Amino acid sequence: MSGLRYKCLVLDHDDTVMDSTRLIHHPAFEVFLKEVRPGVTVSLEEYFRLNFHPGFLEYCEQVLRLTPAELMREMQVWTEYVATHVPRAFPGMKKIMAEQLRRGGSIAVVSHSLRQNILRDFRANGLPDPSMVFGWELPRAQRKPNPYALDRLMACMDLDPADMLVVDDLKPGYDMAKQRRVPFAAAGWAYDVPEIRAFLQQNCLLYFDTTEGLYEYLFGEE
Repeated sequence: MSGLRYKCLVLDHDDTVMDSTRLIHHPAFEVFLKEVRPGVTVSLEEYFRLNFHPGFLEYCEQVLRLTPAELMREMQVWTEYVATHVPRAFPGMKKIMAEQLRRGGSIAVVSHSLRQNILRDFRANGLPDPSMVFGWELPRAQRKPNPYALDRLMACMDLDPADMLVVDDLKPGYDMAKQRRVPFAAAGWAYDVPEIRAFLQQNCLLYFDTTEGLYEYLFGEE
């Protein structure tokens, strides 16, 4: 593994690899709100905030107070929208993945998107299939911020915490990594929400405004 800083890059999908909240998830949520909560709207910036804290599902349950039937409808609207809309990968992500694999490393994805959509998006953008994918299809107790995915990666791929780097744009990924003392890099290239940026910059040892910055950190000459 020549010149490999981390054996495994543990990537978030939405707003880390893919420009998907802006293009997919926020528009889908607006479609749902128009149907179920007419008159209620959430701006793109506010949508990023609520995904950061308290989390999307918590927002739906605690703030919007969606019923179980409404939550099922939200999932249905989102699933239908995602099925017909494919996001674009951020420039530079393909280069990062290709170099990680070229040097003998691996790639995994831990996301709140569905595994089938993650693989579709990767293939549509010409990205390599990850070695392992942990998505929304998991039981709620096993999704981020629960460290289940990191435990499975360590067990299945014979990795130590220091062998991995979690790259994520939101607090659930940060919290997941922190529980297992896995190095964490904040992805700051999808949006510029001041309070999210401030939290990540203050709490994360690694913060990158661009994918180029992450590439240089991972593979630049030391």
